[in-house]
Amino acid sequence: MATHTQNNAKHAKVEDACCVNLSNRQLAFGCVSYNSHVLAFLALWKRNQSQVRARVSLCVTTVVLCGTATGAIAAPASEPELKIGVVQRFGAKPTDVLSLQATAGDRLTIQTKTKDKEKTLQATNVKLETVMEPLPKATLAERVVLSTHRSFETAEHSARQWQKMGIEVEIAQPERWQVWAKRDVYNSPLLRRFLLLSLQVKGNRNAYLDTQVLQQVPQVNLVVDGQRYTYQEIDITTNKNLIQVSEGKNQRDLRLYAGRMRLQPNAYGTYTLVNEVPLETYLRGVVPHEIGANVPYSAVEAQAIIARTYALRNLRRFTIDNYELCADTQCQVYRGLSGTVPLADRAIAATKGKVLTYNNQLVDALYSSTTGGVTAAFSDVWQGTDRPYLQPVIDAAGSVWNLSGQSLAEEKNFQRFIGLQQGFNEAGWSMFRWRQESSLVQITQDLQRFFKANNSPWANLKQIYQMQVTERSPSGRILKLAVQTDIGTVVLEKDEVRSAFAAPRSTLFYLQPLNKGTNSLWGYAFVGGGFGHGVGLSQTGSQRLARLGWSSARILNFYYPGTQIETLSDRITFYSDEAFSAANKTK
Repeated sequence: MATHTQNNAKHAKVEDACCVNLSNRQLAFGCVSYNSHVLAFLALWKRNQSQVRARVSLCVTTVVLCGTATGAIAAPASEPELKIGVVQRFGAKPTDVLSLQATAGDRLTIQTKTKDKEKTLQATNVKLETVMEPLPKATLAERVVLSTHRSFETAEHSARQWQKMGIEVEIAQPERWQVWAKRDVYNSPLLRRFLLLSLQVKGNRNAYLDTQVLQQVPQVNLVVDGQRYTYQEIDITTNKNLIQVSEGKNQRDLRLYAGRMRLQPNAYGTYTLVNEVPLETYLRGVVPHEIGANVPYSAVEAQAIIARTYALRNLRRFTIDNYELCADTQCQVYRGLSGTVPLADRAIAATKGKVLTYNNQLVDALYSSTTGGVTAAFSDVWQGTDRPYLQPVIDAAGSVWNLSGQSLAEEKNFQRFIGLQQGFNEAGWSMFRWRQESSLVQITQDLQRFFKANNSPWANLKQIYQMQVTERSPSGRILKLAVQTDIGTVVLEKDEVRSAFAAPRSTLFYLQPLNKGTNSLWGYAFVGGGFGHGVGLSQTGSQRLARLGWSSARILNFYYPGTQIETLSDRITFYSDEAFSAANKTK
């Protein structure tokens, strides 16, 4: 589940009125950028589908293709190469240092570029050091932050709502996910303030100007054999396609990466170290860190397929920064070739090119550590259109609970469900059931911090009187939680609940008031189950099913009903939000 380069995207060409050639730098947050050429192409397609289909040639430039009838992101014929931001905001601290070195018997080739010339250097190791460069005069750095979110999924939905209002936007991740007014459209102080004023007139109090007056900016010094060079973009390769990277002056946490490295500017005035790596090699650095090393084989196969699907379907996450995925839990944990294990390598090789699809489109391959005994629908956690294959499923091989007859939307049913300990796939795991106590003082501090991060006027609250769950989904997830404060009652929705409090591990919980021997309310116990959002595959549950002898295909069909495992081909669409809208209308 996010920063940006300052490079402008290249314009698409229409060749022979049919072939639309787009690089992945042109992708908008949800699909390809619709410039006039693309719109003309789509209009031509709609006028005469059969003739255009016969002549169209999908033009591969990097990882993704221009789509077919809907302009969606389609799969390439050969193995994709991914761009992973392994160090996302290098230079944010003046002490930031990166060390890169070749493996034994190899050398680094360093290519740099300035406005005037290119330079190629070779060495066995180099350092990238942060130097704060004073500016000749103070510079204004400013953007309109329209909204702030816990997840990319929520940010993407919000971005669509802003677009419906006629505001051009882009999704960023300075720390938390944010939706910005598009910087190259709102490119002057006057335009930005006019936009903000118009939103305030309409009653929006959360959008704000993020304004900084810069006296200095971080520059990166490339240190090679004692010589220092300053460049904004640096490409590093080796003959063996292996590069070792460590962070800090003490070169801690040395990791080995396959492929190439590129240092490039991002949207925050800092830099991103991007690993360009083939898909199947990327999975070697994901699967063992996501599912674990000592896991039944079919669960590892299922993880390999779903991790491959997730990666390809989420290439749009960091379009604003000219890379595609991050290396932490906001995407998938990626550690390069450090920590690879034979079992995971075997599963990756056995499932090479295999992805999970629904109606010839990659599924939204969400997964979490532990569901708490029941998976969640997409809309239980995030705003947006439900996915037909992401629906509540009791996470058990046998019959434990009948959702159709005992809805977890009812509080009594839910609390009885949370009291059950046996019969579930995850029974015995530490996060399957949990209880966390939190005082009103701590809860108040948590909420103040949450609202301050979102630039909300609710950050001014001083006291909490009461909290109550007012609405649950059929899977038991909290949809609305009302908090009565000294300045009014605020309602938290869906994944906001997990962001707002430190105590809960998921939104699958109920509140138990605590007095602690006094006559007044001391705080609450959060009593619940699961760890994470709970949508899609449970990593702990899949291991139980694998031990019962279930195949990877059966495991995936259990957590994603109605889906199919297919080999990547040009008929599979990577991503198209139109498909979900159409599916939702037919339900």
